[in-house]
Amino acid sequence: MPEVIQELTGLQNQKLTQVPPSAIRAFDNEISAVDGIIKLTLGEPDFATPEHVKEAAIKSIQDDDSHYAPSAGKPELRQAIAKVLKKTRGVDYDWASEVTVTVGATEALTATTFGLLNPGDKVLVPTPVFSLYFPIISLTGAIPVMVNTADEGFVLTPQRLETVLKEEGPAVKAILLNYPSNPTGRSYGAELIDQLAKVLQEHHLLVIADEIYSDLVYDQEHASLATRLPEQTILISGLSKSHAMTGYRLGYLAGPASLMAPITKMHSFMVTCVNDAAQAAAVEALENGQDDPLEFREAYRRRRDLMVSRMRKMGFEMATPQGAFYVFAKIPAAFGSDDFAFAKRLAKEGRVGLIPGSVFGDGGEGYVRLSYAAADEKIEEAMNRLEAFVQTIN
Repeated sequence: MPEVIQELTGLQNQKLTQVPPSAIRAFDNEISAVDGIIKLTLGEPDFATPEHVKEAAIKSIQDDDSHYAPSAGKPELRQAIAKVLKKTRGVDYDWASEVTVTVGATEALTATTFGLLNPGDKVLVPTPVFSLYFPIISLTGAIPVMVNTADEGFVLTPQRLETVLKEEGPAVKAILLNYPSNPTGRSYGAELIDQLAKVLQEHHLLVIADEIYSDLVYDQEHASLATRLPEQTILISGLSKSHAMTGYRLGYLAGPASLMAPITKMHSFMVTCVNDAAQAAAVEALENGQDDPLEFREAYRRRRDLMVSRMRKMGFEMATPQGAFYVFAKIPAAFGSDDFAFAKRLAKEGRVGLIPGSVFGDGGEGYVRLSYAAADEKIEEAMNRLEAFVQTIN
């Protein structure tokens, strides 16, 4: 096993040294050693990718579809994406200049921040939120500004947005919104989207809209800032959640051509292109699988209702998730407010794994996130164990 020469010891990007590893993955790894634990930690669908989608990927391989694709994605896939966005968002994107295929929504986000942000730019990030957002902003030299939404039911109100913009000043160039949200499951109805759009339009902010969970909305229609502000919005989505395709790593983004050009340039530097089989599967999913998420959505809704009902009876407080597949619950007062201590103790004594809310930024303290992207029987047993654990204190 080679050891680095002394002269190269400690060689690494200095900005990267200031960024901690993923706290979600680190905690999940820490508790995985507990024998017999049921983990509700990671947000990954437990369903199989639809058969017709898998068959399209297999056919692509069998047909020797194994060459470099255009960096922005195959024309037939970008056309399919543009068609779906026209139907679901009401925006007529030019597939050739305003749509790019990426290695998951994660790469779409990273290409966007590195393609558009500059050192000193401030980016508003309503929290609690997926913790990946903070490093992909800070590594560009831009400054993530956490906006704690806990007191507003985990949604950003236009009044709060106005207040923060006045406090932070003209250095604010963008806002990164995730809805439905990871970790809270909260989303924005059409009226609130309209109100936020007016403020964002008035202040000429770039909107980075992470809508990866948009096909998993339960009690209302999904409303998008891309519909209201297409001239200011980079829309990010993908097929990981909607079609249980996390391993395919297939995301996409759409926006005005002048903004998409530097994003696509950054994308091409990072990954060259997305693999052919994944793109073939995505074409099939978008053209012939628009109803595929319906079955998943109904299962998630049932699991959500079960988990929320059971946990409220145990003394947990939470806003009912409107989308995605997470419950974000406040720890019962008897356990204090140290979410890390609670989660570690629950893993060790109750053999249930969940994620401490603090890893999601301001407003997550004293909360825990549970994923209901798990089989019904697994959730039932996890709730039984959680109830038994809570009763040891009550």
